[in-house]
Amino acid sequence: MLQLPKFRVGDLAPTFPIIQGGMALRVSTSSLAAAVAEAGGIGVIGATGMGLEELRAEIREAKRLSKGIVGVNIMFAVREFADMVKTALEEKVDLIFTGAGFSRDIFKLGREAGVPIVSIVSSARLALVAEKYGASAVVVEGTEAGGHLGTDKPLFEILPAIREAIKIPLFAAGGIVNGEGISRALKMGAEGVQMATRFVLSKECNVSDMFKKMYLKAKPEDVTVIPSPVGMPGRALKNTFVARLLSGDAPPPESCDGCLKQCSGQYCIMNALENSRTGRVEEGVVFVGQNVHQIHDILSVKDIFNNLLYELKFYMGNNNKVV
Repeated sequence: MLQLPKFRVGDLAPTFPIIQGGMALRVSTSSLAAAVAEAGGIGVIGATGMGLEELRAEIREAKRLSKGIVGVNIMFAVREFADMVKTALEEKVDLIFTGAGFSRDIFKLGREAGVPIVSIVSSARLALVAEKYGASAVVVEGTEAGGHLGTDKPLFEILPAIREAIKIPLFAAGGIVNGEGISRALKMGAEGVQMATRFVLSKECNVSDMFKKMYLKAKPEDVTVIPSPVGMPGRALKNTFVARLLSGDAPPPESCDGCLKQCSGQYCIMNALENSRTGRVEEGVVFVGQNVHQIHDILSVKDIFNNLLYELKFYMGNNNKVV
């Protein structure tokens, strides 16, 4: 039987060292997060883009569907960040992930509620700051990740220095889509991994069929890096909207509800992501991880876990040591 390293995030002890990335604009909702939690990983609702009552309802539904570990991911760059954190804590979410900026106040709120806070980082400096302020763990995200990027350096280039710098648990993220990637991360000192792209191609992910078909057809050359109004680059699939964006012809926002603390205004990222999720994939942004071309099927979350663990076992050596 496969024996994996034991670890805790606060008082939480997942069965398997796999976090499902919390993808914003309703890509990661209660159905996906609950399925991952039921499979023994950490399921994560992507809170960014939701209203407060919608977030509350999604957390309640995920906890109704699963007795496993359910967290939320809240992007610091959104204007309602503090209210979203407080809403998640009121609903007794199991843990909170946060990135795209850094909040010191969130750690105090987490301590008071007894909820672990996990910072998404891309440097040893920020990982140390997070540990100092009270992060229970960090997700180390390399440039291979989908969505907004905090570095242009590969995951396995930045991971060793961060592992050496901190004592709290570390999860590797960016470009990991199979058991081989998980094995490599564990070998380099990570307690586990965070995977997002692999779980988009699951039956429980509520994006449109057109969105999933773009993932399935993607070749390495179809993945590119684009500017975002958030102020960070983002990794996405090439399409008509991206071609206009890269040529300087992105459609300007028709209106603005001030969803971000700071916004470049070059286009509306929220509308672009919502267009893609609902099937208008040529009119929006389809965020994706660099290694999407390595995924060739849409499976249930349970089957994805079974395959990942089977592959991981293949890369484990004698006495269940990672090789």
